[in-house]
Amino acid sequence: MPVRYKYSRWDGTQVGFELDADDVLSQMTDDLLYHGDLNAALKRMLQQGFSDRNNERIAGIRELLEKLKRRRRDELERYDLGGVYDDIAEQIREVVDMEREGIDSLVDEARQSDDERRQEITDEVASERRLQLDMLPPDLAGMVRGLQEYEFTSSEAREKFDSLMDQLREQLMQSYFNQMAGAMSGVSPEQMQRMKDMFNALNSMLEMREAGQDTTGAFDQFMQEYGDFFPENPQTLDELLEGLARQMAAMQSMLNSMTPEQRAQLQGLAQQLLEDMDLRWQMDRLGANLRSAFPGAGWERVYDFSGQDPLGFAEAASLMDQLGDIDQLENLLRSATSPGALADVDLDRARQLLGDDAARSLERLAELTKMLEESGLIEQREGRLELTPKGMRRVGANALSDLFTKLARDRLGRHQQDRAGVGHERSYETKAYEFGDPFNLSIERTVRNALVRTGGGVPVQLSPDDFEVERTETLVRTSTVLMLDLSLSMPMRDNFLAAKKVAMALHSLITTQFPRDFLGIVGFSEVARELKPEQLPEVSWDFVYGTNMQHAFVLSRRMLARQSGTKQIIMITDGEPTAHVMADGNVFFNYPPVQETVDATLSEVARCTREGIRINTFMLDATSYLRDFVEKLTRMNRGRAFFTTPETLGDYVLVDFIEQKRAQRAGAASANRRT
Repeated sequence: MPVRYKYSRWDGTQVGFELDADDVLSQMTDDLLYHGDLNAALKRMLQQGFSDRNNERIAGIRELLEKLKRRRRDELERYDLGGVYDDIAEQIREVVDMEREGIDSLVDEARQSDDERRQEITDEVASERRLQLDMLPPDLAGMVRGLQEYEFTSSEAREKFDSLMDQLREQLMQSYFNQMAGAMSGVSPEQMQRMKDMFNALNSMLEMREAGQDTTGAFDQFMQEYGDFFPENPQTLDELLEGLARQMAAMQSMLNSMTPEQRAQLQGLAQQLLEDMDLRWQMDRLGANLRSAFPGAGWERVYDFSGQDPLGFAEAASLMDQLGDIDQLENLLRSATSPGALADVDLDRARQLLGDDAARSLERLAELTKMLEESGLIEQREGRLELTPKGMRRVGANALSDLFTKLARDRLGRHQQDRAGVGHERSYETKAYEFGDPFNLSIERTVRNALVRTGGGVPVQLSPDDFEVERTETLVRTSTVLMLDLSLSMPMRDNFLAAKKVAMALHSLITTQFPRDFLGIVGFSEVARELKPEQLPEVSWDFVYGTNMQHAFVLSRRMLARQSGTKQIIMITDGEPTAHVMADGNVFFNYPPVQETVDATLSEVARCTREGIRINTFMLDATSYLRDFVEKLTRMNRGRAFFTTPETLGDYVLVDFIEQKRAQRAGAASANRRT
């Protein structure tokens, strides 16, 4: 059954095209062309971000780091860490107040009983209890210790105190070991012993790891016995230990961020809550082992809270965990030098910290290199990313497309020539044969016409009406050398990117639209050198002074001597000739230009003219020196000169090249008709 598709009118709600490798490379094209370094361009894209073809923003690392910074600042400016102490102290005061109310109720009941002996005993007990409450130490640990030893009069106060202790014990354990939340709540002696055994086994594995011993078997056995303590189900010992280290470091950072008094209060309270000395020793041992194994977990981190909103114990522990995750993600992003480094980001946690858009951006950024490699646009060579031939073609096509979009369609289009010729370039179109046509018979079409006419069968009987011939286009070949100024003045005057983009675009145009044409490239600064097309993406300017047109003309003329067809040189420059190669092979440089350099350059122009090579010059900075020189050049060579800017350079070069091609082809077709 054929597949059926249903289309609907665009209403703005549909999802557009997904990000693909061509999008990514097109975003990098200008940076790649300007700096000539794929790895650096990819890194800058990672830092700066970009917009996809749906115009949706993919945030870069800088933007994400700023979001993390704002998130941290908002939390620190909102909360007061002293609330941890205040919240616990307030709850203990409520227990004491409830106990005092219970004592008062007991005294009232005794007085209402009219039993003098009962009243006497009750008053003595009440006075003793009130004195004990009055004498409670002011610090949290002392208050807890005193109430643990105190014989409550009010059963409600006792229940509230016991519940508070269980809650604080659970929150304390949650602060240190998030995976074991609730493990200390109402545990039996047997469960307490099992927890101590678990800590002992954990410490033993840590010490084995520190000694370089294999811990695989020990970890497997540990998870079989104590896996229920770790619902996150870590798959390796390092995964388990990293989580514990991060959690304990977050608790330590909370203590570090408190005032000395607050820190002492909380540490004393923790000692009271963990009454079991062996358990406390195992936890201290574990903390020391984890600090040694993971020194970079953030043990020394300090946060400067300046807000007013008080935090409870549990809320503070959760916030410190969150701040630790912010720091961890920030460190990972700061150290990321390639998209692959982002593969370690926990996207779910990043989504909680920064939102869906940021998590989506991180996911897209992490895929950049893989996407480009899988599409065959880049590859690894000797530890570096390099463009493949396909990638180079795509960069050229991007440059060409970018320049073409700036031009009016009626000037460029695809520049097809409708007039049929008698040359040798196939157009892959056929027509019925007419008397006088070149007999370039299309066998396939001719035989098919005969079979249709006769209804099939062999042998096939041909008739003149069956004949179809191939159309041909007039063949005009142009050989071009692009002379590209690579002197230091080009980037200094912001001309380099425009010039290099034109070079890539012209190469793409010729190889795709005029494949029989020749394009050579010569870069010149203090001296000139031939550039291969595959070198173009990584070509950068030379950190030298000097504009040696003379040497560039020599190389260009030699390259064109080996070619046929109409020959031309396209020179893109922003400076006058200031260097030339002397008879002894040394380079002479002087600024401003001296007559010797100008004469040497014009001598090469004369040789090009005698060999039928036209020179078209595109000047990016029309200084008086350059104007005077180019006027002499054009009078001698009868080429043309264009005074342009980086914004319009591509328009001038591409339009001129294509219009010249059209004129040449039209002239050739006219000559063929006359013959």
